[in-house]
Amino acid sequence: MRTSVLAVALVLLWPGFAAAQRADLAKARSLYNNRQFDDAIVAAAVAQKTPATADAATVVLARAHLERYRERANPGDLSAARVALGTVRVSNLDTRDHVDFLMALGEALFFEDDYGAAATLFESGIDRAIAQGADTGESMLEWWGSAVERHADALERDGRIETFKRLRERMSRELARNPGSAAAAYFLVVATRGSGEPLEAWDAAIAGWVRARLAGARSASLRADLDKLVLEGIIPDRVQTFAADRRARAESDLRAEWAVVKERWK
Repeated sequence: MRTSVLAVALVLLWPGFAAAQRADLAKARSLYNNRQFDDAIVAAAVAQKTPATADAATVVLARAHLERYRERANPGDLSAARVALGTVRVSNLDTRDHVDFLMALGEALFFEDDYGAAATLFESGIDRAIAQGADTGESMLEWWGSAVERHADALERDGRIETFKRLRERMSRELARNPGSAAAAYFLVVATRGSGEPLEAWDAAIAGWVRARLAGARSASLRADLDKLVLEGIIPDRVQTFAADRRARAESDLRAEWAVVKERWK
């Protein structure tokens, strides 16, 4: 009888015990999401001590080190992230953690300047990241676009144009699926410009500026990025074919035209 009572008590206590175990992991994730990376690393190390959450916690730990590396450029953080990722037992990860793990692998390669490999990893996770939620999908698209851009810039002309065309096609599809995607709107312009089509890039930039109204909290940053790209990239590209004595005037005219667009579509 006593044994039966003890067994019942354990069954009743188990849900609370399991919840307590997950609480450490939830704390680490919350700190990471709030960009408190030092504290996230400490909390993730605590969650690693529980077998049920160890591998997911290791992913959080690695990502916190990667973000800290991005902020401080301390090679020790990049090394710690790489070591942590190498210990993750992928079979123990759920769908969410698997997407985060894939993103972390791509980020580590990106920070090691292995842009082509990073782009391949990010691209393979786009659909699952989008299924996970809007923020995760946007993050994967941004990383992929950035990796493709860096990789393409190191290629010969034909390879570069072909790579940017692939990026353009995928970002066009993403905008058709989600017109409010800031990542797709921006990298569509990047890819169109990289494909050697400055006039089409100009049109895409205007569309992106107007479309930014759909991007919610990302609207301001999208417009800032587009503004920089137009002024520092697309306009110089467009006047490149002009005779030297006409170039300065043409650039001034295009800057004025862009200013009108921005004012008209505040």
